[in-house]
Amino acid sequence: MFAGIVEGIGRVAGVGQAPPPAATAPASAAPSATRLRIDLGPLADGLTHGASVAISGACLTVCDLAGPVVGFDVVPETLRLTNLGALRPGDRVNIERSLRAGAPIDGHFVQGHVDAVGELTHIDHTGDDYKLRISHPDAISAFIVRKGSIALDGVSLTIVDAEPRSFSVVIIPVTWRRTTLGTRRPGDRLNIETDVLARLVIARLDAIIRGGGATAGGSTGVSMEQLRAAGFTA
Repeated sequence: MFAGIVEGIGRVAGVGQAPPPAATAPASAAPSATRLRIDLGPLADGLTHGASVAISGACLTVCDLAGPVVGFDVVPETLRLTNLGALRPGDRVNIERSLRAGAPIDGHFVQGHVDAVGELTHIDHTGDDYKLRISHPDAISAFIVRKGSIALDGVSLTIVDAEPRSFSVVIIPVTWRRTTLGTRRPGDRLNIETDVLARLVIARLDAIIRGGGATAGGSTGVSMEQLRAAGFTA
């Protein structure tokens, strides 16, 4: 579990094949994962094998430790469904270590499970703030709610306005400077995690409307008209 409060920026030190999963694996077997090596700097202190770290919003498990450089094995599905598959040595990524019991939640509950990849389409710089417009797939439209929470590349943000296929967020100066969002440009792809509470609420409403047993992990065809009819307002 994470809070969407980025602790620092890491740099990709290497991308290669992960070691075989077991000594008994056939020599011809294709690697099951990609070994992503990231220089976490001082954020590597205290990490142990098996610890969870959010890398640009995707929860990964520590598999190797070599000083500040930490290795993570990333399965093909994660590479395909997030922007991690495009990482190359030298790229910068947002870092957040998992929450500890009793730690304050300054952002919102973030699981590190990326729902979709969106595209940054526009940046509007007004005063000290930056307003970003992000397009997204239809599959997550029901979870994009005005004034709701969302995580972009692991950064906890609030949705300013929501359109059928896009939404906007405002980035304050400190977030712009201390995360990779400040280096993003139109056309870049961002990991999106919708609010787990919104997913649970909509899944429950979906179950009520359909009269079935929908779950939070399933897809939903609930329209905003149906949600309003069920008493949900955004």
